[in-house]
Parts: sequence; structure tokens; C-alpha cells
Amino acid sequence: MQTIAQHLSPTAFEKLTWIWEGNKIRYTVMGDGQPLLLIHGFGASIGHWRKNLPVLAEAGYRVFALDLLGFGGSDKPAREYTVELWGQQIRDFWEAHIQEPTVLVGNSIGGLLCLQVMAEYSEIAAGGVLINSAGGLNHRPDELNPPLRLVMGIFTKLVSSPLTGKFIFDNIRQKHRIRNTLFQVYSDRAAVTDELVDMLYEPSCDPGAQQVFAAVLTAPAGPTPGELLPRVQQPLLVLWGENDPWTPISGAKIYQEFAQNGRDVEVYPIPNAGHCPQDEKPEIVNQAILQWLSRR
Repeated sequence: MQTIAQHLSPTAFEKLTWIWEGNKIRYTVMGDGQPLLLIHGFGASIGHWRKNLPVLAEAGYRVFALDLLGFGGSDKPAREYTVELWGQQIRDFWEAHIQEPTVLVGNSIGGLLCLQVMAEYSEIAAGGVLINSAGGLNHRPDELNPPLRLVMGIFTKLVSSPLTGKFIFDNIRQKHRIRNTLFQVYSDRAAVTDELVDMLYEPSCDPGAQQVFAAVLTAPAGPTPGELLPRVQQPLLVLWGENDPWTPISGAKIYQEFAQNGRDVEVYPIPNAGHCPQDEKPEIVNQAILQWLSRR
């Protein structure tokens, strides 16, 4: 008898729709058992968990994955996008579909959202798995050297401009540029497949995608991990690709310090992996998550 993981193709998960604040939200669910909720990073979608969903479900968990408003198959309305907005979306999704303590799993900005939800809505979370967690929705000005700060300031103005924004966005979202960006943040070029490029490209063709891109680039960075961690009481597993140029592994230091201070935090570096190890090194990430869950 074949298992879920054996017979499910990487993209053959059911795509469901939930209406939130008048917007269509894409999500999926697989398996039975303790609930897990997977939260993607900037520009990604539930498809970025295609190598994790069936394995976690086969291991005896009820696994949800959600497209944040503005990304993937979810609607892309013109509005302000913040960590707090997406935190509320996650909270409301939990209320509508889960309603029992859930382990939150997030990559990049999704990791920061896990922290925010655990701090703000502690009753819904049984724990968190942070994978190369972002330090903010955007870089804070003091995190950039003056020349780069100037360049980023000019770039965000051009992207937000009605005159130049669409032209810049249409250039950025070309498939060869997406592929080149992925080559920068994936250690293993073989993991940058046509399927992955298409997964990131297709939502960029949706109405409103350019406005979302500009809105996120100009949004406030939100709370820092240092501000959120003292409010998080649930256990944490922190996984970090060692070769990540976007959120370097030095960002794991704050979590290691919390572990040394007696908090229930485990930190594991992942060699030869970049910003998205759940996609680049799924066997390692899946095993680490399942072993951690088995000890809870």
C-alpha cells in the first residue's frame, strides 16, 4: 500500500478557498492529528511547502498551509501590508479552521509572523518552528550602510511611482531574473527548478501584484525578534541554512542566547543550505521537525 508521501506529486495538493475580510484566501490541508500551520515567506506560497506537506501529514499530523493576503493564490487588494495584518489573518484562519493549539512553522517573513502570533495570540500556539526567520518585514535604516540605504530609498520610490513602478516590476518578475535571484539564495542550483520559478512567477501576473510588491517594500519593518521573544512562552525550534545571504546565520545568535538562559529553544544550523532549506534540503528539515515534535 502506497503512503501519501510516495504517491502524491509535489504540486498535487488540494487548493481550497477561505473568504477573509471579503478576500479570497488560498489554503490547503492534509492528514490527521495534531495541527501544524505552515506560513511562507515574501513572494512565496503554499507551493513552497510541497516537499514538506505530504511527509509531515504521513507522519501523523494535520498539516495546513496558507497563502498570505497579497501572495500566491490569495487576492491582492490595494492596502497597507504589515506584520500585524498578516498576524490577524493567521489568527482568524485558526479560529475558522483549526480551533486547537497549533504548532506554527514559518520561513523567512513567515518565521517572524510565527513569533508575532505566539506573542500576540499565545492561546492558539503550541510551539513554533522558525526557518531562516526574518528580522523584519523590511531592512531597518540602521541595518544598512549609508550608500545602500540611499539606493534602497531611491528604489522603493521608483517601485511605488505610478510612472515607473509597473515597468520596474515587470522587469524584476521576468523568469530569468527570478531564477538568478534564486541562484543567489539557494546553495544547490539543482534545487532551482522550472517548477519553482513558475511557482513564483505565476502570482506576479495577477491583478494587484505590482501594488502589493510596492506596498510591502515601503511597509514598516514591524517588531524585532528581540522585542517578541520575551513574550513567547512556547517551545521553539530554530533551523537556519548556513549559507543564507539574505538573513545570515548570525541572526540565530539571539535564539541561542535565549536557549542558554534556560528557555525551551533549540537551534540547528543546516550546512550547504541557503534561505529556504525546507525546499532545498527538505529531508533534513522534515526530519528535524518530526524529531522535535516527537519530544514535545
